[in-house]
Amino acid sequence: MKFLIGKKLGMTTIFDEKQGALNVTLIVCEENKVKLNRTLAKDGYLAVQLETQKNAKKTVRKEFRIDKGATSLLDREMLAKELEKYPVDGNVNVSLFEVGERVNVTGVTKAKGFQGVVKRHGFSGSPASHGRKHDMRKPGSIGATFPEHVVKGRRMAGRMGGVNMTALNLVVAYVNQEEGLMAVRGAVPGVNGRLVKIISTKK
Repeated sequence: MKFLIGKKLGMTTIFDEKQGALNVTLIVCEENKVKLNRTLAKDGYLAVQLETQKNAKKTVRKEFRIDKGATSLLDREMLAKELEKYPVDGNVNVSLFEVGERVNVTGVTKAKGFQGVVKRHGFSGSPASHGRKHDMRKPGSIGATFPEHVVKGRRMAGRMGGVNMTALNLVVAYVNQEEGLMAVRGAVPGVNGRLVKIISTKK
């Protein structure tokens, strides 16, 4: 299995001679350093821990008097069956992936705060006429005839987004090893500039 940590840049359109215009998400991947290997003998499972750089948080910069734009190190651990491909202190980059290969991309979705049922769950809302006032986007009745209480799992208003999500089976459409850039067809979870994990679907 192949994997890498990258940063989402945003979406754009590239043109292919056979397929025409392709809507893709650009991901920049600086060289990831292999920090350590998890082994069956010592840890009970096989995994690789990759290390990359990210922008230091505002609170960290203030506490340690770090200049704006400074970076800090970020670790991510991923399961791996073949540790010999990832020697400790070695580096991996976008050359791992090829055009046409399928990958899964994991990231944290955009946080949208507290939202109502129309935006959060796609409810149609109430009719705007026939005496309605200020309740077009309300959820309606939430009770039940039996049992006489709100059923657990009822779709209601609440916090939306800000959770881990994986986009499955995205096709790699472009790889540029010199610039550390790759593009995958379709959308990737998260805001622009957020770190994502790229994992090959091949076992």
